[in-house]
Amino acid sequence: MASALSKRYKEVLAVDGVDIDLPAGVVGGFVGPNGAGKTTTIQLLLGLVRPTSGVAKVLGESIAHPERYLRRVGALIESPSFYPALSGRRNLEVLTRLGRLDKSRIDTVLAQVELSARANDRVKTYSLGMKQRLGVAAALLPDPELVILDEPTNGLDPAGIREMRSVMRGLADRGITVLVSSHLLREIEAICDHLMMIDHGRVVFQGPISGLLEAQHTGIVARAEHAADLAKLLALCAAAGKQARIDGDVLRVSAQEGWAAELNRQAFAAGITLSGLEVTRASLEDAFFAITDQDDTERAAEALA
Repeated sequence: MASALSKRYKEVLAVDGVDIDLPAGVVGGFVGPNGAGKTTTIQLLLGLVRPTSGVAKVLGESIAHPERYLRRVGALIESPSFYPALSGRRNLEVLTRLGRLDKSRIDTVLAQVELSARANDRVKTYSLGMKQRLGVAAALLPDPELVILDEPTNGLDPAGIREMRSVMRGLADRGITVLVSSHLLREIEAICDHLMMIDHGRVVFQGPISGLLEAQHTGIVARAEHAADLAKLLALCAAAGKQARIDGDVLRVSAQEGWAAELNRQAFAAGITLSGLEVTRASLEDAFFAITDQDDTERAAEALA
């Protein structure tokens, strides 16, 4: 999709040699802190700004000729703007006229974003989440193959975030490729299959989210019925060559998930009753900071690839 794509604004290198390869039919997450280069990269892909160097293709067409692919792309960049005194349906009708789009698509896209029941209500009565979903509906009017959403859950309450998740997953289930950019890592982890992680204009990880999380540290947390048995558990772990430490009323063990059963067996054999045993896994947030907190992010990316 992109190779060595860069964009410089005078002294600021906003995008620095970005490579992107987004599989078709997935919900792809594009994550990074504010100012990392997410929006600039999206603007490059949409032909809104020209790259300083590098090449990219969208739906098989060069970004040097956005007119060749933009009618197959739907996009929601930042907060959508609508006429508040008009209904959701009327706003979409205006857009179909301006874009010379098929008016018969309106009912379809309203259903896709779950707004059919409120289609004839004025937009000024919509919640923020409903306005965001109407923005997605507008992006779907061209019947796109690719939908790009920039911070679609920004400012939404939990209910609005849940609704937006449902919309994005529904699009992917219909075979539409979705690229969603966000700095909310937990939301990306909840909805996306594929991940691109950017920091200071450079991609530091790209691939399935599952692969990234599996590469991160897992651990085991054990609780003993009697606190005095924690020291015995610690000795068992040391004898097995596992690093462990007592943390308050639990024992934290640096080990893979499969060793939890072995710890349970050894504890039982030693006459120790466990009141709790669980596996802890790294979150996307943990993985992100594990990569970006290192001085050499390029080396970290290679280690996780």
